[in-house]
Amino acid sequence: MFIKILTKTINGKVHYYASLVENKRVNGKVKQFVKANLGPVTEDQIPYLKAAYSQKKPRLVYDDVE
Repeated sequence: MFIKILTKTINGKVHYYASLVENKRVNGKVKQFVKANLGPVTEDQIPYLKAAYSQKKPRLVYDDVE
């Protein structure tokens, strides 16, 4: 499963919507099935949502090393 971000432009303003999507093989072809619509998200929330569902968890906060 992964997070899919859909973008829509309404009246010149970009809106982002998130969905939880699963890939399944049907009749020899891969199809995407939406498991849950997460609704509108801000541009700042997108990396955190993707990191939450990734297999390798990236570090989103870095320590200042001097």
